Amino acid sequence: MLVKIPYGKGFVSLDLPDDRVAYVLEAREAKPVEDEPKDVKEALANPINSERIADLASHSERISILVSDYTRATPNKVLLPPILEELKKVKPNLEDVQILVANGLHKPAPESELKEFLGEEVMEEVSVINHDAEDEESLTYLGKTSFGTELLVNKLVVESDLLVMTGLIEPHFFAGYSGGRKSILPGVSGRETIYQNHGFKMIDHPLSRAGILDGNPIHEDMVEAAARVKENRRMAIVNVVIDKKHRILKTFAGDVFDAHRAGVEFLDGIFKVKAPTRTDIVITSNGGYPLDRDLYQAVKGMSTGELIVKDGGVIVIFSECVDGIGRGHELFYRLMAEAENPDQVLERIEREEPIKDQWEAQVLARILKKAKVILVSRNVKHSHVEEMHMIPASNPEEALELAEEIAGKDSSIAVVPEGPYVIPSVEMEV
Repeated sequence: MLVKIPYGKGFVSLDLPDDRVAYVLEAREAKPVEDEPKDVKEALANPINSERIADLASHSERISILVSDYTRATPNKVLLPPILEELKKVKPNLEDVQILVANGLHKPAPESELKEFLGEEVMEEVSVINHDAEDEESLTYLGKTSFGTELLVNKLVVESDLLVMTGLIEPHFFAGYSGGRKSILPGVSGRETIYQNHGFKMIDHPLSRAGILDGNPIHEDMVEAAARVKENRRMAIVNVVIDKKHRILKTFAGDVFDAHRAGVEFLDGIFKVKAPTRTDIVITSNGGYPLDRDLYQAVKGMSTGELIVKDGGVIVIFSECVDGIGRGHELFYRLMAEAENPDQVLERIEREEPIKDQWEAQVLARILKKAKVILVSRNVKHSHVEEMHMIPASNPEEALELAEEIAGKDSSIAVVPEGPYVIPSVEMEV
């Protein structure tokens, strides 16, 4: 059986023994829209439980458009021009409009990357500002959520009368789904706010998993944060669901909560799939570029494998990691490398939190307690991979050989080519 696995902007091919592949899990086929700008415009013209953005803008002086950071495949080059057209109906020169890049804790992108994912024409029309979660002077305090999270958000958000938030609705390994409320927290929130939302107990909660919103404390905390911001200003989202080739399947515009839920329901019909049983080996990826640009993000693909691998099994993750372990994510590496085993990682986080990147290390440690992880990447030093308690491999053949050494020559195999873009559940426990 020949299987293609996303890797960077291309694919790698695996030749697997037919008799050992239990199943290949992929999202259901869905037809992308024929005309992406048209689909966005139609969504803007028919917002879900909200006025049109032009109508909202007519009552607003300062307007901020919040966009996803460079690690997301959000098609902002498609989304932004129709949004700006809508705003021009009441703000012809756009002088009161700015774009704020909702970086969360990711390092602000340089201008060259901003041009790549926003488009030069957009950058010529409106000012673009990078949110920096660690710049305390740029933040405003808005009180606490019921979860005890101290809500610090970018001052530009608070100074705006209207927030238009673009985003991608996809499975998220502890927030349930991305998109919607996530533009506020973590998108434009302060470091301490993100630390608290991503705290040890929040991540440890059994409902803090992909595909779960109801009862998920991380999601519910994010909802409270967005609701607090919404109290004194207008807010709308323009979110999309995309396929594995990053083509738009459907656009959802309107109320930050209702339009997001509509997108989640649509996504579930495509991305939630049943796995017949658990397997000894799970082969997966981080979905290709841009999500597989660093090891920090690759934990998301590993967490998909965690859902269907047997205890003591092996997860093989393909991730190009052009940015290595991850720009600005040195603490993620240190949390893993300075511990002798995954249990020590978890003990340290619980004892010393807050620590930057602890959530990624916590999820990785949890996965490593269940299964061995083999990372296939040419851009992370093998010694670093080993220090982080994983097994490095340079190519598919080496990875499969290493997996068989652990799980056995007759081990069962599951393949999930698109990793984070599938939400599997096991039909039968053996």
